[in-house]
Amino acid sequence: MNSLFRLPLAVAIASLFLLGGCAHFITNAGPSTSTVEGAPQAKSSLRGIRLFHVDYALAHALEARETNQRFSAFFSSPVHPKHVVGPGDVLAIFLWESPPAMLFPAQSLAVGGAAMTGSGTAMVSLPAQTVDSAGEVVVPFVGHIHVAGQTLSQIERDIVARLGGMANHPQAIVELAVNNTQNITVLGNVVHSLEVPLTPGGVRLLRAIALAGGVTQPVEAVSIQLSRKGRVMVMPLKTVLRDPRENIPLCAGDVVTAMYQPLSFTVLGATGRNAEVNFKERGISLAQAIARAGGLDDNRANPSAVFLFRLAAPASLPSALQGGPLVDGKVPAIFEFDLRDPAVFFAAQRFAVHDHDLLYVSDAPANDLQKMLNIVGSIVFPYQAYAASGGTTP
Repeated sequence: MNSLFRLPLAVAIASLFLLGGCAHFITNAGPSTSTVEGAPQAKSSLRGIRLFHVDYALAHALEARETNQRFSAFFSSPVHPKHVVGPGDVLAIFLWESPPAMLFPAQSLAVGGAAMTGSGTAMVSLPAQTVDSAGEVVVPFVGHIHVAGQTLSQIERDIVARLGGMANHPQAIVELAVNNTQNITVLGNVVHSLEVPLTPGGVRLLRAIALAGGVTQPVEAVSIQLSRKGRVMVMPLKTVLRDPRENIPLCAGDVVTAMYQPLSFTVLGATGRNAEVNFKERGISLAQAIARAGGLDDNRANPSAVFLFRLAAPASLPSALQGGPLVDGKVPAIFEFDLRDPAVFFAAQRFAVHDHDLLYVSDAPANDLQKMLNIVGSIVFPYQAYAASGGTTP
């Protein structure tokens, strides 16, 4: 064999050995399938990575957990809460007693627009009083009464009990003149940020938002965050509007925040496009996410290696999948989908994509081989052309 022709063959063989032993010479858009699948056992700085192979059963279980993560399941409160008096509230106190021995002089009292006079009974309306920082108000002949933490009816009974030894058949009515403590705060992307007083009839979520003038952004782009006693949860406003059960009654101290926060997920790897993809409503499916990313790249993608990376809240995972080390209180989870299995497409339709999820599609093994052959060809072909020309340069 001519030495000029043996040279390309020797170069090709050497190239194959070199590239086969140094796989990192072959460029990829990200980690290989085996690297991702081995992440839970890898010695890395991020501990506790969990790999889940998603089938229909797992997708259904995750969807059930998503349903439980709603206002109606997360928060509970009475529909018609009783007002509990606190420092800063303003109270109006009305007292009645029967003759002949009376502590208070008779007065006329306007209640609901109708004048009432003491005919056979004496009535007195005390000046409106603000509950002081100690939680007390003053009643004549009784003195200081601690009212903070009590309902209006409890305060009435306390006043009557204290007057019992001095007044003849005393009666008392206590009204809330100004509510300064039992309020709901509404802020964020609403027309007017304000405090909504909690009424005996109760205030529901949508009413509080309506009293604030409604949201200033399109409904499908707004999420509602509800904070109560250290517990915080976020839901899309559109979900609350669709499901009357999520229009829950609010409690004193609740903070309702309307947030215009476009959601997004990131797509990397062998897809039609690598980009950050925005979506307006929480809970688009994995199938929709792949479609918005331009689908899988026919020339590169490994359909058995579609991965979704998420820092998942432990409560969002089925109980059997919880446990292990946490990262900032979250589970570093990798969900793997084998789209060669038609049944997994049904799972992909039910699997919800969250804000800040990362979708990655690994390259097919054959793509690495093709890249290697292209590299070898770029080395060998010039020598072949040189040999075919008889070893002369043009």
